[in-house]
Formats: sequence, structure tokens, C-alpha cells
Amino acid sequence: MKRFWILAGAVVVTLAALALAMLLGAASFDFRRFAQHEGRLAKVMRGERSVYVLPETLGGLRRAPSDERLRRILADIPVVVGRSGLILVLTGQPGTANVIAQAIEESTLDGFVGTVAGDNTLIVLFPEESALVRWLERFQTVQATAEAAAVTEALAR
Repeated sequence: MKRFWILAGAVVVTLAALALAMLLGAASFDFRRFAQHEGRLAKVMRGERSVYVLPETLGGLRRAPSDERLRRILADIPVVVGRSGLILVLTGQPGTANVIAQAIEESTLDGFVGTVAGDNTLIVLFPEESALVRWLERFQTVQATAEAAAVTEALAR
């Protein structure tokens, strides 16, 4: 009976891998290369569909990491940060979560696994406590400089 469960488990894992490959749009998707990039993929448009690709295939399409866009967004959108375990929950105004998540992904903030955005709320996932603490400190620094710049600009008017 034990062999049956081991075989059944292997079949389930194989089917899950094939399903993921089909979802990613490539029947010959190289999972070793995917794992080497710590599971990071980039979402790009191909015609009228979006597909996921390895970052190395983007060539010159990727912007150099910069905090400037994130700083500008945080100057315009108030963001409240909450926490649950190794997850930070960022809440902004309705319709802004995707913009904030994209700016985080393009920034120099690192150490996080990824972001998931809804309408006004996004979560940032971390592999360990120390990475979360470092990231939060850096995010709060960017947020504080953005808020200070917004106040200075408002006073100058």
C-alpha cells in the first residue's frame, strides 16, 4: 500500500508540473532555470496575452532599479503598513495597489519573495524575519522622504 501512495504522489507532482508549464505557456519550460532565479518571473505582453518569462530573456526591456518612481507614488498616495507573520500588508487608496506593487518590484528594495496586489491592498511576502525587517526599514525611509518632499512642495506653492 505504501508503494501505491508514493507512486500516486509522484503522478500528482508530475501532473502539477505539467499544468504549471502549460499555464506558463511553454510545454518545454525549464524548471531548473526557474529555480535558479528563485522562482522569479517577469510578466510581459505578447500580442494580446500576457505571459511569464525568465528575467534574462527581457534584455533591454527591464529598467534599472530605482526608488524614484516609488518615491513619487508614495508622495501622492498615503500607504498604511500592517504585518502578519512574514507578510506585510500595504493599504492605499482604491485602485492603487497594482501601481504601488509595480513600483516596489522596480525599486532597489530587495529581500522579498514577491508582491500580490488587489484593488487597494497589496501584500509583500518574505522568506525570513530579518529580510522583512530590513525591507520595512528601507521602505519607511523611502516613504518618509516622499512625504517630506510632498510637504516641501505644498509649502512652496
